[in-house]
Amino acid sequence: MTIEAAKTSAVPRRIRLGMVGGGQGAFIGGVHRIAARIDDRYELVAGALSSDPARASASAAELHIAPERCYADYREMARAEAARKDGIDLVSIVTPNHLHGRIASAFLDAGIHVICDKPMTTTLGEAMELVQRVRQSKCLFALTHNYSGYPMVRQAREMVAAGELGEIRVVQAEYPQDWLSTDLEASGQKQAAWRVDPAQAGAGGSLGDIGTHAEQLARFISGLELQSVSADLTSFVPGRRLDDNAHILLRYSNGARGMLWSSQVAPGNENGLRVRIYGSQAGLEFRQENPNHLWFTPLGQPPRLITRGGSGSGAAAGHATRIPAGHPEGYLEGFAQLYRDMAEQLHARWEGRAPDPLACAVPTVEDGARGMKFIEAVVESSRADGRWTDARLNL
Repeated sequence: MTIEAAKTSAVPRRIRLGMVGGGQGAFIGGVHRIAARIDDRYELVAGALSSDPARASASAAELHIAPERCYADYREMARAEAARKDGIDLVSIVTPNHLHGRIASAFLDAGIHVICDKPMTTTLGEAMELVQRVRQSKCLFALTHNYSGYPMVRQAREMVAAGELGEIRVVQAEYPQDWLSTDLEASGQKQAAWRVDPAQAGAGGSLGDIGTHAEQLARFISGLELQSVSADLTSFVPGRRLDDNAHILLRYSNGARGMLWSSQVAPGNENGLRVRIYGSQAGLEFRQENPNHLWFTPLGQPPRLITRGGSGSGAAAGHATRIPAGHPEGYLEGFAQLYRDMAEQLHARWEGRAPDPLACAVPTVEDGARGMKFIEAVVESSRADGRWTDARLNL
């Protein structure tokens, strides 16, 4: 079906999806593929799934991608798919960090929309170049900070925006894990190896991998822009080249204060992302490991539990909810929500209408640049023994 036919069809066609990275042995590629299919809005039809041609071919065969649409190089893929009448509409980038910017640029230059895993790039300069490329191309671009797709995160954001907390005063965010408490990278474990390699991960270790999630989620919920940071980065595992623990003080533009802790050497923690927002009238608390609950405490009153699909949840949470209350939704559905919202934005373009406003709460290329500014400011501050460092970014 052509784009013109899709505009007049009662049921929009599936979006033709391509993928770069995510071949055999890759974790996050599988997550993105599941997420893209949950709401049946996408069909994976092309890929450059590995830089190894044999692995790329084998991976494509497993995913039922036609041999002629299996590519050994992402640049070849961008050129070839842009030239096809049935070429991909959107590409998903699921490679290590250092490749994100150049891959995204190739597809944006070809007029193809992009969904990119985080962090967006490895340097602020590259991130700013990508911001300009997205704006010039007029393509859609989403960054998969997947926790921003959770229903109770959307609920929290809606409550803050409605003024239910009053003036925001304090922001507390943390993201502890324990899986890098030993020298796991020395064993050849692929997921560990690239995350502790500055050439592939960039300047931040735990900071870039999970600290950026905590910072983005705090910003997403609170609506505040970061002004400055005072940071202490540490590599506790001997010989590790990037941080595995970060303690950061935060100052926000409205005068609010905050703290952020990210660690991958905290035994007993699996995926302990937690955000607490305190205002002059009430407080909120969200814990990722129990994602269907949101605690709301008005000043002077007992805490109230708001549940996904239950009483107290509003339109934003409902928009991101698929199944009845009491049935867990979480990690995969968070990714799926971003894919579904991007599908709505793309279909709205095809149909010449405005997208559902609730589908517009998707992290953008500008969010990606702010994440890189956060990393840069934290690293600079830590190297200066915690000196307060400007984290503002003019976009």
